[in-house]
Amino acid sequence: MRTWQVERRRRTRHLIELGGLVVKAGIVDLTGDDRAMIYGALLWMADKLRSEERDKALALWVAKGKQAFENN
Repeated sequence: MRTWQVERRRRTRHLIELGGLVVKAGIVDLTGDDRAMIYGALLWMADKLRSEERDKALALWVAKGKQAFENN
């Protein structure tokens, strides 16, 4: 298999896993699969991570994510 094919498959798998997290968190059902709303929420997260509140947001989100993984 060519290098570009391996990289493409790796990228595809990564994107599928990230999409799975969106579904697992219930975002798709809670938003009625509204792509604009989901994208807006992700942009809001990115803004938080670029702000002075970065460390607080990271700590909160990591703790919440770890807890959710342990409970599922």
